[in-house]
Formats: sequence, C-alpha cells, structure tokens
Amino acid sequence: MRVVITGGTGLIGGALARELGAAGHDVVILTRNVGKAGPLGPGQRAATWDGRTGEGWANLLDEETAIVHLAGESVASGRWTEDKKRRIRDSRVWSGEAVLDAIRRARSKPRVLLQSSAVGYYGDRGDDVVAEGQPPGRDFLAHVCTEWEASTAEVESYGVRRAVLRTGIVLAKEGGALPKMALPFRLLAGAPLGSGRQWVPWIHLADETGAIRFLLDRDDAHGPFNLTAPEPVTNRQLGDGLTRALGRPSPLQALGLGAPAAILKTALGEFADSVLHGQRAIPARLLELGYTFRFPLLEPALRDLLR
Repeated sequence: MRVVITGGTGLIGGALARELGAAGHDVVILTRNVGKAGPLGPGQRAATWDGRTGEGWANLLDEETAIVHLAGESVASGRWTEDKKRRIRDSRVWSGEAVLDAIRRARSKPRVLLQSSAVGYYGDRGDDVVAEGQPPGRDFLAHVCTEWEASTAEVESYGVRRAVLRTGIVLAKEGGALPKMALPFRLLAGAPLGSGRQWVPWIHLADETGAIRFLLDRDDAHGPFNLTAPEPVTNRQLGDGLTRALGRPSPLQALGLGAPAAILKTALGEFADSVLHGQRAIPARLLELGYTFRFPLLEPALRDLLR
C-alpha cells in the first residue's frame, strides 16, 4: 500500500513513516523542500507540495493509496501572539484544503484519509469524562480543531473513508512535550502547573503510531477517534509519575507548590489556558473497535521512555 503523509518529518509522522516503510509499504512524505527532508529510511521517499493545493502530487493517489494528514504549525513552541495564532490556524486549514484539492484532482480516489486533530477540540471540560460524542468547546484551539476537521470533510462525498485523529499529548523520548516536562524534575525543580488538578490526556508514541496503523487497516473506522491512553491523569499525577520514573524527588512537588497561573499566562500568553485546563479524554471508540494499548498506564510508559 502507498501511504502519503503530510507532516511526515515531524515527531509522529517521522515515527509512522519509519514503521510503515519497514513493514514494506511505499511511504511518500510530502515536503516543501525535498532537499531538506533529511535521510529517509527503507521504503520512504519525499515528494514536493506547497501546502495549499494538490498541484504536483495528486497523481500519487489511486484506489490503493492512504493519506495520513498530520501537517500543522506547532502549538507548543513560542508565545501565542496574534501572528502565532494565525499561523496555527492557517497551517492546518490550508493544508487540509490542499489534501481535499488533491483528492478532487485524482482520477482514482484514495481508499482512506486519516485527518489529524486534537483533544483540544473539546475545550475545557473540567472533571467530565470526554468521549468522542461530546460537542466542540468554545476557546481558540477548539475553533481551530473544528475548522481543521471540516477542511477535509468533503472527501466523504467522493466515497473516501475518513477517520479523524483527536490526539492528546504524545509522550516520546525523541522530542515533543516529554523532554521539556522532564527537565525540571531532573533538576529537582519539578512542580505542578497551576492547581495541578487539570487533566492531561496523554499517549505513548508507540500507541499513537499503533492506533494510526490500526485505523488505516480497519475499513469500518469512520469519524472521530480520541487517540489518548485509557487512563488520563492529572497534572499533579503526571509530576508524581515523572518523579518516580526518574528517581529524582522534587521538593516543590512533594510540598504541593506549583507554578502560579499568573506567571504561566505572562510567559505563554493565551497558550497558558491550554496548559492550565485539560480534557479527561478517553479512547472509547478505539477500544470498541478492539485496539489493544501497549502502554495503557502512565508509569510503565514513563519508565519505558525515560529509562
């Protein structure tokens, strides 16, 4: 099977491309600059796109092709200025429109599109358990996720199966959130963020790629799926898990002293709201289809990644 990946040089896309290529699939990574795609492993190759249209890559699509659409500006890098928020939104919506344009142009339509999104779709839900049937929230990220998902909805009218990946915080040793979260605990300075009671919907990178591959193969997988571990934790529980996994007891964590919300808002701008609030999201539909998590619990996942 040919799998076309947007965002294939990122943390999730890169890991997925390596797994699929090693399994014998023809993996095509879309990039604006093929020369900067870096060394690619077995079964992988790069192709050029502009991130806005299907120009130059629609010919890659046929009835045996799958698209995994992961492209989008990082939400966690840098302070949320108005320009940053615009880039977050536009990078997702425009690239989704590019995927839609390629499918419109293709003589033979791909068999499946996996459309990336995030659990930020639900907004702040407090302690409520959040499964896929919940409506969208009202904050900035919720609006972005709603537009992001809608950008490719039309492909279903062409007979293309579409599943939406509402991903939580992906934990990986190679990058992403975990090294940044672990550093203060390594320095014995780790502490809860704000109250520490906010929920953290996490997933191990191995289960993120595992769930994506599972959904690629399931012809009955349609609509939204929460890609989160079955057992979400609070921010304070995450800190306790990091303390134990690293063997580095943090005095601030032990005393329950956290980073004040006001300081986080000064440093991060509006992004602080996403850090100080969360979603108690569970992968209800993924479990119903029979996906088995390699790391359903936090502490074994942290030990695997931080050992």
